Amino acid sequence: MVQDLQKHNFSYTNFILTGFPGFLEKRQLLFIPFSLLFILAIGSNSVIIHTIRTVHALQSPMYMLICTKAAADLSIIMTFAPKMLLFFLFDWNEISLTGCLIQMFFVHLISSFQSSILLVMALDRYVAICNPLRYNDYINNSNLIKIFVALLIRNSMFIIIFTIAAGYLTFCMSNVIENCYCDHMSLVSLACENTLKNNIMGLAAIIFITVVDLLFIIFSYCNIFNVVLKTASGKARQKAFDTCSTHLIVILFDYLLALCSYLMYRVKNSFSADAHILVNVLYLMLPSCFNPVIYGVRIKEIRELIVQKLKGGKMSSFSITAQELTVEK
Repeated sequence: MVQDLQKHNFSYTNFILTGFPGFLEKRQLLFIPFSLLFILAIGSNSVIIHTIRTVHALQSPMYMLICTKAAADLSIIMTFAPKMLLFFLFDWNEISLTGCLIQMFFVHLISSFQSSILLVMALDRYVAICNPLRYNDYINNSNLIKIFVALLIRNSMFIIIFTIAAGYLTFCMSNVIENCYCDHMSLVSLACENTLKNNIMGLAAIIFITVVDLLFIIFSYCNIFNVVLKTASGKARQKAFDTCSTHLIVILFDYLLALCSYLMYRVKNSFSADAHILVNVLYLMLPSCFNPVIYGVRIKEIRELIVQKLKGGKMSSFSITAQELTVEK
């Protein structure tokens, strides 16, 4: 059958997203928990962005990076969640090949950019603590823009390459994508030709983006903790650990979810389709929901400003400088 389809150059141009196949008859019930997560992500990230953007005291690089992370978290959930929720309600689960490739590109681009933001956050803390006298020279808006542009170009190159390569595949095995959104591995698995090159390109993107970012993050924090433990006084050490621990919680949370999603593909036959899809969806949704909550709870300045806004009180004036976040030697 497959040979006959290939012989006639047949290839599916429209695909069906299965969602959660074990809950097809009760898919409307899935709308409730996932819509709540969607609302939490939109609301919490919007609050973080609005708070940082409207308060002059929070215009330092560290807080602008948190604002950038919140914007990325907000963007990633908008790439797939609205269509997923409409599928749960109205069974709108069809997507064209072009639409699938576009969604796949933006899902992978934004998720890779989230990794890059975590890398720049680690770099920011590294300079602030290990080389505080040069902080303003190295960490400023101009340099941050240059770093982000370079990282965005790097990420885009890999993702454009494997997205275009996926678009040239012949899909005659099936047009059913076992997921709630289009991603590279789910789409490529439907091809009826050799996909070794596609898999290599996908793996190369993971190595040269996610793994490289993670290695630099680990290197930065190893140096940070080495400096803090050797040179900081008790109060300054506690302040440095408090600042870094918040970023580390977010980093561990994001990377652990990414690792779980990746491993689920490798041991796909050991888990049900519903469990596999759930991990893939939560990998994108949970960081968007809880990263802003982590920042809002653990970072005193953001927490106090949000509480004041909720109470309708006048903003208290305070200033935050890079020196307050560095190690006192």
